[in-house]
Amino acid sequence: MPSILTAIPPAPPAEAAAHFRRRLSLETDCADVHAALADGPADFVLLDVRGPGAFARGHVPGAENLPHRDIDAGRLARWPAGTLFVVYCAGPHCNGADRAALRLADLGRPVKLMIGGMTGWADEGFLTEREL
Repeated sequence: MPSILTAIPPAPPAEAAAHFRRRLSLETDCADVHAALADGPADFVLLDVRGPGAFARGHVPGAENLPHRDIDAGRLARWPAGTLFVVYCAGPHCNGADRAALRLADLGRPVKLMIGGMTGWADEGFLTEREL
């Protein structure tokens, strides 16, 4: 008798590869963002899409605050059209980063979501920056 895990067979390897390749085109993680920021000038813009109060209490060093509700073509005009944005919010319990990613994509901008957000950043043991 198959286990609960194997009762539904795994996807064929080519299908699994396509799935995970697609996920990696849409998402990144805190460790990769941290490494990219440590390696020198970032080739992306890191956006903290929470409100200004949450940003002031602590954010990823180097992040810019642009709340997801405020993302529009006018505010994005300062960055070239091909700029990659990496967005994050509070953590997995928050959909602000998803909302921001959707707005950016709808505006024709390349975007990835930093999975885990501030919760993931803290879980990795990375330091935050405060403005208070």
